[in-house]
Amino acid sequence: ADADHGTGGIGGTGGTGGNGAAGRAGAATAVGVLPATGISSRADAIGGPVLWALVFCAGVYGGYFGAAQGVLLIGMLGIAFTDSLQRINAVKNVLAGLVNGVAAVVFIALTHIDWKVAGLIAAGSIIGGQAGARVGRRLPPWGLRLLIVCVGVAALVKLLA
Repeated sequence: ADADHGTGGIGGTGGTGGNGAAGRAGAATAVGVLPATGISSRADAIGGPVLWALVFCAGVYGGYFGAAQGVLLIGMLGIAFTDSLQRINAVKNVLAGLVNGVAAVVFIALTHIDWKVAGLIAAGSIIGGQAGARVGRRLPPWGLRLLIVCVGVAALVKLLA
């Protein structure tokens, strides 16, 4: 990345232009120190072992129970990384997919599966995932945040009711 563009990767400064010192720092923020201030970047200060431990815990929870796993991951990744919400959402989808794949293998190996019900859930997940990805890419960041908050609140109300 050159001086006018962010790194665009997870833990970087986001897309082109960036904002403030982080946007001008370019590749320097990817290693964790803002050159003008000497302060660690937000991604490196919060990410790392603590983030991975929390993501692991969310994965264990999500593999067994699954409710609101995506909301938990979006929250953790959104705090830890300075990338766009759409990219964080994509990383969340990959992580949730990995967790669900591992959980599926464990459940297939250790329990009895009702394949009719599992097939319906799989079809709904594939259709919902494709539709959600299309909507998530097209929404502006504020719209995606609003949608995430609404879904999170609805899930919380449903769980507590």
